[in-house]
Amino acid sequence: MADNAMPNIAARNEQAGQIDVDEDPNMVQWRGNLVSEKEAKALRHVYDNLQDHFGHQRPDPRVRFNHESLAHPGHGQKWHGDVDFTYDIDGDHCNLNYIGMDVCVDLAPKLVHKHGQPMLKDHGRAWLYVYLPQLTIDKVKSYVKAGTGWDVSDEGFFEDPNRNLVAIEANLNHQSGQPEPSFWVIKDKDASGGGISFSRIGSVQEVAAQSHQQRIHRGVGIFTVSMEVEGTPNFEPTPGGGDEAKLSFTLVSVRTWGITDCVAPIVYAPSKWHHYY
Repeated sequence: MADNAMPNIAARNEQAGQIDVDEDPNMVQWRGNLVSEKEAKALRHVYDNLQDHFGHQRPDPRVRFNHESLAHPGHGQKWHGDVDFTYDIDGDHCNLNYIGMDVCVDLAPKLVHKHGQPMLKDHGRAWLYVYLPQLTIDKVKSYVKAGTGWDVSDEGFFEDPNRNLVAIEANLNHQSGQPEPSFWVIKDKDASGGGISFSRIGSVQEVAAQSHQQRIHRGVGIFTVSMEVEGTPNFEPTPGGGDEAKLSFTLVSVRTWGITDCVAPIVYAPSKWHHYY
């Protein structure tokens, strides 16, 4: 995924950012950094208030998916591009690089080979499984089509037809210099206003390393999204030409409601789940 400023700002602030010394009167503070007013409004809307995210029996999110162009890395047949989002917040259109989805985050232990090597290498460090309803994925696909013109392929989605769930392999920032995704747990409801607040207990990787947390956690995952399309190096693919876009999700933060035992995790490979391709 291409580097951009907003994911870095949001991810840094999820942990504890530094306040810029040259304050701009057109900028406002969000989680310790200065961002534009519209960015702050959208960040509060998605991160703090958990509004307009995709989920079961939730109203259709007031968000448009945007995609400007694809870039070729100079080798191979695949073109890549990022997706961004325009939220309609009380009639104000605010751009952001994130969407939220109701998910179950899999921190459960995975089986290892008899030689002691994990069968799902780097799960919980560089990537992890998240599970969500088939209807949610279908809704996301329809938003991609409406906003960008691209049909979304089924590549990378694993279906459990018995529960109408889909598993996706969500990427995690983990290399040096990259802010790791944050893990938040629910606190008691605000007695005065009845609101819900969350407390950060570490990064996803730190929480995944704790044995008592190695379960399935349900909550809201906040993601960046990118797409990949097959093509030729000298000709950028365009929607409507018969090609489909593969979506990739990177988890940047999760707000959890608690642990669930209602989802059976993948423990060594998605062989018991139906692989679309």
